[in-house]
This record gives sequence, structure tokens and C-alpha cells, in this order.
Amino acid sequence: MSVPEPPILAAGCVLWRRSRSGHGIEIAVVFRPKWSDWSHPKGKLKAGEGARAAAVREVREETGMTCALGVELPTVRYRVQGRAKEVRYWAAEATGGSFAPNREVTRLLWLTPEAARTCLTQDRDKDLIGVFLRRRAAEGGRVS
Repeated sequence: MSVPEPPILAAGCVLWRRSRSGHGIEIAVVFRPKWSDWSHPKGKLKAGEGARAAAVREVREETGMTCALGVELPTVRYRVQGRAKEVRYWAAEATGGSFAPNREVTRLLWLTPEAARTCLTQDRDKDLIGVFLRRRAAEGGRVS
């Protein structure tokens, strides 16, 4: 009898900023050529790294942005090539930085929540936007 492999642990963010127009917010979505998909910034934890630190690091690596973590969002569980994966997510407000295409992410778009939901490839990523918006509304427009 074989012991199942432990899940792949990852962390990421629904990264947001106030709209440049001054009305509403924008959500960052990234294009990952390896998977040919649009996603939230996320990635695997390094050995000994906590999920919160990994989420901030992945945002920086994939988007060039610094961020302030807010409320934790639901953990997303799915399978990748037959192995379980768990991704912990936080709402995170972008606080600075600028994007430069890199090996993992070649495009970054700042979109309205509705447009981001349409752009994202996976339903699980689209669902996170709904949770984020409900938590934001419940907190009077804040999620940090």
C-alpha cells in the first residue's frame, strides 16, 4: 500500500488597486505562457517559507508590485497532473512597483472586477473575485 504524496502547497493574491479614474477598483491578472492561461499571481512555497511570505514574494516576482496583505480568502484545492494542490489566497492592495515581462509571466492587465472575471481562465480563479468583492462590501470597501 503506497502513501499518497502530500499536496503541493502554494500561495497567491487577488491583487487590487484603486482605479486610475478614481471610480472603483482594478484587479491584476497575469498571463503565464507555460500554462497558456490568465491567472491571479501565485506560486509554490519554498522550503521553510510560510504561506503569507510566499504570497507577497510571488506577487513581487510575477507582477513587480509590492503589496499589503488584507483578509485571507478561501483556500483553493485542485489536482495538477494527478497530484493534489492547495493554494492559500489573500486580498492584497498594490502599494508600488512596476511590471516587466519575465520568464513566468509575460503580461499583466489591470481590469475592472467584471472584466477580470471574464479574462481569467479557471472558474476557481473567477470565483475568488466574487468572494473578494463580497468581503470588500462587508468591510465597507476595505479588505486590508
